Amino acid sequence: MAPFLLFHFSSLLLLSSPAALISQALTLPSDAAFPSTQAERLIRALNLFPKDLSADSGTAADHLTNARTIVERPFSLPGLTEGDSIEDLGLHAGYYGLPHSHAAKMFYFFFESRNSKDDPVVIWLTGGPGCSSELAVFYENGPFSIADNMTLVWNDFGWDKASNLIYVDQPTGTGFSYSSDRRDIRHNEKGVSDDLYDFLQVFFAAHPDYASNDFYITGESYAGHYIPAFASRVHEGNKDKEGLHINLKGFAIGNGLTDPAIQINKIYPACELAIKLCGTSGTISCLASYLVCNTIFNGILKIAGSINYYDIRKQCEGDLCYDFSNMEKFLNEKTVRQALGVGDIEFVSCSPTVYQALLTDWMKNLEVGIPALLEDGVKVLIYAGEYDLICNWLGNSRWVQSMEWSGQQNFISSPELPFMVDGEEAGLLKTYGPLSFLKVHDAGHMVPMDQPKAALEMLRRWTQGDIAQYSESNSLHDQI
Repeated sequence: MAPFLLFHFSSLLLLSSPAALISQALTLPSDAAFPSTQAERLIRALNLFPKDLSADSGTAADHLTNARTIVERPFSLPGLTEGDSIEDLGLHAGYYGLPHSHAAKMFYFFFESRNSKDDPVVIWLTGGPGCSSELAVFYENGPFSIADNMTLVWNDFGWDKASNLIYVDQPTGTGFSYSSDRRDIRHNEKGVSDDLYDFLQVFFAAHPDYASNDFYITGESYAGHYIPAFASRVHEGNKDKEGLHINLKGFAIGNGLTDPAIQINKIYPACELAIKLCGTSGTISCLASYLVCNTIFNGILKIAGSINYYDIRKQCEGDLCYDFSNMEKFLNEKTVRQALGVGDIEFVSCSPTVYQALLTDWMKNLEVGIPALLEDGVKVLIYAGEYDLICNWLGNSRWVQSMEWSGQQNFISSPELPFMVDGEEAGLLKTYGPLSFLKVHDAGHMVPMDQPKAALEMLRRWTQGDIAQYSESNSLHDQI
């Protein structure tokens, strides 16, 4: 608890006379709490909060000879072999020494496509901020899931059935990524996106067979911040010919937080005003806006009681609504750690340190960079499970339709089409040019976990450029 931050919000604005005029609207609510007491409830850590990472010991990253080196190994784990050799499985884990850091090492998985090496390369970013992508690997769209006997079972709807799939533990301090120097903790999207761009440069240099493949960025939740910044960084690097050209074709955000001013409920005017003052580059004002707006969500939870705010159809079980403890158990097994080359580094499923380091980033608007990408032909897919509360489909739909670009009016007036999977309506799709919005039926915050078949079909159609094909055919059939 830090009482010194719980002051009248307008005192932050005294240097600006227009802001002072509205100070009465910005009084910090009496029940506002400093984020350190809220972090474990709000981040997508769910029920996993190990200690933060400390200095490295015995990882594959110890063998990095310089900051721009990748150390990668093929691996197999219990339940996966079925007679296949490690090489045939196409599963890789590795570390990369971040060049613009003091001692940071980034951990990643790379899963070759089970379909074709010519499939697009897709990178997945889990949100939080500060949550490991292993949550997605084992519970959402990875190649396998964890059985109760701590062996792995192949996922029939893993996204590696339609892509060559990368999962990265980022920012530094998340998952198996670590540093022995606290200065490597990132505080803004520039630091996060620069690290990811550096990683891609070295990854494709180490895997030249994939360098010319189509490339897509995907993720969910707080990745609604990461992804637009990362996509802009890649696009900028390509234009400036900084290094290897990355064949960026598009990005997809699931139930993300992208434009907080639109997505957060306007019942509380001070929240909207505070976010506007935060803008895209504020610091103290952005922290204050987090405090003010967090009050809204806490108020909703008080009324809702034990509801699961990631899926309102369900009750919250435990402090953070889900139980992913099998992942913790599995990743702490000695044989698993040896196979992955992570040594004795403690796995951090969701880091409160990383979460709090990005508090001034939360309420910034990341929508601002997307129109330029659309104008240059980069495809954008925003999808959302209809039963999520925390990053709900309505708020996402509103910011997408409010976004100003040359195709805005055509997108708004485009028809809403049924998204059909195996003859059944799995969602409602709105699309025009490079922009698509998909509301997914019977899903909460984590669409690939709740609707794995629909999520895989969404990825496959979108990356192949025909996300509306079956929907349009069905709509025409209904009209006849």
